[in-house]
Amino acid sequence: MTPVLEAAGLVKRFGAVEALAGLDLVAEPGRVVALLGPNGAGKTTFVRSVATLVRPDAGTLRVDGVDVVREPGRVRRLIGLAGQYAAVEAAMTGRENLEMVARLFGRGRRDARADAQRLIDRLSLGEVADRLVRTYSGGMRRRLDLGTGLVGAPRLLLLDEPTTGLDPRSRIDLWDAIGELVAAGTDVLLTTQYLEEADRLADQVVIIDRGRVIAEGTPRELKSRAGGDLVEVHVRDHGAVDRAMRVLEGIGAVHADPSALLVTMTAGDRPDRLLEAVRALADQRVEIDDIALRRPTLDEVFLGFTGATPERAAP
Repeated sequence: MTPVLEAAGLVKRFGAVEALAGLDLVAEPGRVVALLGPNGAGKTTFVRSVATLVRPDAGTLRVDGVDVVREPGRVRRLIGLAGQYAAVEAAMTGRENLEMVARLFGRGRRDARADAQRLIDRLSLGEVADRLVRTYSGGMRRRLDLGTGLVGAPRLLLLDEPTTGLDPRSRIDLWDAIGELVAAGTDVLLTTQYLEEADRLADQVVIIDRGRVIAEGTPRELKSRAGGDLVEVHVRDHGAVDRAMRVLEGIGAVHADPSALLVTMTAGDRPDRLLEAVRALADQRVEIDDIALRRPTLDEVFLGFTGATPERAAP
């Protein structure tokens, strides 16, 4: 089966800066690929290369088997793009925006109207379709922008920070819409600064730094590589933090967050260490509010692989 996206040895320089330094990536059909990395990692340069907006200096890049450098026109017909900010016309209605984009794709008036209605229904925009876009909320604009990226029935949809600036409710609504698109057969390359977003949407997570892929896999696989399970202990008061740390240091590596009354211990692939921790804390009469075994978060995975805090993750 032909990969929907394939990069091999991809290089792009801007003067003395090497934004992509031999990047290799393969995305199989039928999945969402999330691209993560700290500031300056090369994420945006890679997306712009896929979108034919930047020409690589070396290496190969193909979308559904079509070479991006040799046949950019064919590639543009295979992709849709929704950037960080909604690129829609505020003085037109949502329906008019979709019909205009369909006409730009060469559709006749009747077909453009049909395409617009199909996307209005698909993205649940029926109640606002005939309102001026200037009256839309941020979430509605992003949903409409997603629709304009789908007008050409793309093989691959590029989403660059799709939920930037949205409130939590609008973000969840857009996640649901993206999930429905994927279920209907649209492949997605997603860049995001919200690691919860990647955890929820992505089948494959690719972490890049300094223009190269440094880790990839499913969210579950990456969490396992980040050190296995963690035992998380919330103690009763500040005085118990140091006591809990001393007790748990004999079982695994320990990290404390005193402000949250939280002590975390690595358990690796040994869930029985939860019981060891419970017994040790009880033996030393350390008062706790709760204790639990959990997987690492993608935030912790990101920090472990890149050395950057999640807050520094940027487009």
